[in-house]
Amino acid sequence: MWQGLLDGTFWQMAAVTLLIAHLTLLSVTVYLHRAMAHRSIELHPALAHVFRFILWACTGMRTVEWVAVHRKHHAHCETENDPHSPMVYGLKEVFFRGAELYAHEAAKAETIAKYGKGCPDDWIERRLYKPYIWLGIVFMLAFNVALFGVLGLSTWAVQMLCIPVLAAGVINGVGHHTGYRNYESEDTSTNVSPWGIVIVGEELHNNHHAYPSSARFSLRRWEFDLGWLYIRLFCLLGLAKVKRVAPVPVYDNGKTTVDLDTVKAIIASKMHVMEHYASRVIKPVHKAAVHSASGDDRKNLRRVRSALIDVERFLDEASTQRLQEVLADSDSLRAVYEARARFVAIWQIASASNDRLVQALQEWCREAEASGIDALQEFAVGLRGYSLKASASFAPIR
Repeated sequence: MWQGLLDGTFWQMAAVTLLIAHLTLLSVTVYLHRAMAHRSIELHPALAHVFRFILWACTGMRTVEWVAVHRKHHAHCETENDPHSPMVYGLKEVFFRGAELYAHEAAKAETIAKYGKGCPDDWIERRLYKPYIWLGIVFMLAFNVALFGVLGLSTWAVQMLCIPVLAAGVINGVGHHTGYRNYESEDTSTNVSPWGIVIVGEELHNNHHAYPSSARFSLRRWEFDLGWLYIRLFCLLGLAKVKRVAPVPVYDNGKTTVDLDTVKAIIASKMHVMEHYASRVIKPVHKAAVHSASGDDRKNLRRVRSALIDVERFLDEASTQRLQEVLADSDSLRAVYEARARFVAIWQIASASNDRLVQALQEWCREAEASGIDALQEFAVGLRGYSLKASASFAPIR
């Protein structure tokens, strides 16, 4: 039986399979996700087309369809209009049938028209990639068979499963169900792993939802985004340009008043600020409440630790009831919990005048400083130092 151009040893087949799978995932995260869907980087046309060719040959996906479905996911995250939310469809459905959910949404003309703007519509897209989607997959099948003979069918099958399993299943499914959260974004996104290696950075899904337009997904010192490493390499080679990354709050110890610069800095870095509130206000107050409680009260306090920080609309009925019971029994926890809600409401009136925004934040700070809760008072005083512009006296908040 014909063995192909290579001997077809296990290690040869594994190396080729992993290389092609890696290039496919790299094309998705750098080209489709960061460059096209969120416009956080700009790619050289030659590099962009290399990625388009890889996607055509390895997935059969068109740029405009993937971009449109993904943008709709962000626009309607965790609602009935979300194309692939585990909150709506269930984790099992998204994990095992994620590719079908994607295909169903990608077939909707209204989705493509509304969310697919700015995608390639050149000669090769109209004459080859769009009408002959199947041809790319056939080409990849022929390539594998040419290398490994009949065994090439198995390597091709693994390559074709790469996106349905890792992207559609793991990221769209597990990435909204299991993992850790750096930021309390208005969804259930999680960081599946702090080291984005296998899926080239997409594992850091909560970071991405917190700052969708950031080209870099790793936002903690211990996190690693392999996709960002590639982007930096492309930049050094003159093949890419970074347009946006997540803002890093800066702090001026010399500022003593809340002004418009303060408000703008807080709104721009709201995810960082709210993470700071959770770690410096809610957690210490909760810890103190647990320490002073006993018996069933202490048990209930421990059970609501995450609920105090989680997005309220995603709590189940039992968690919501426990939270309300704890808040009713603890004046300090109720105070910081309600203060958090009022604080979030400030940037939800972004359409208001600048004077109104400044006034709202000043009022909140005065109430917080008069609360009698040390952690809340310290947080309110510290808000004065947030600024948009760095200077020699500024130090970034870690």
